[in-house]
Amino acid sequence: MPRVPERKRILAVSSIGGHWIQLLRVARPLEEECDVVYACTHPKCASMVEGRPFFVVPDFSRWDLWKAVPAFFVVFARLLRLRPRAVVTTGAAPGLLTLAAARLLGAKTIWIDSVANVETLSGCGRIARRLAHRVYAQWPDLADGKVEYAGNVFGDDA
Repeated sequence: MPRVPERKRILAVSSIGGHWIQLLRVARPLEEECDVVYACTHPKCASMVEGRPFFVVPDFSRWDLWKAVPAFFVVFARLLRLRPRAVVTTGAAPGLLTLAAARLLGAKTIWIDSVANVETLSGCGRIARRLAHRVYAQWPDLADGKVEYAGNVFGDDA
């Protein structure tokens, strides 16, 4: 009997708000070929991906960076169970932390900087530039040797 190829598992993670909306625009098309697991910093976002696996990641920012330590262990434990092939995030800090944990476990990592960052990469984006396998900006002027431009989540250059 022919063997059915296993679908790739991808973790799509972000903070709530605009980051989450942008992530959904990127990750939804991946559902056709991959098993996408969603993670966000707020449980109410689960209703936007109903029927798909979802979990909450602890939220923190540069203003309460001490929360990153316990958050790392929560995220790392979840990644150990999930074993995603790749992690994609649109930010912010919890997404960056998840990328770092995923790198430790050998997953491919993709950072997509927010469309709101028109003139410079976000602070997390500048860190992700050194950490992620692929980094994308949503504005062509932000592309350079490490940061790629492939369009924006709205599908135009306006």
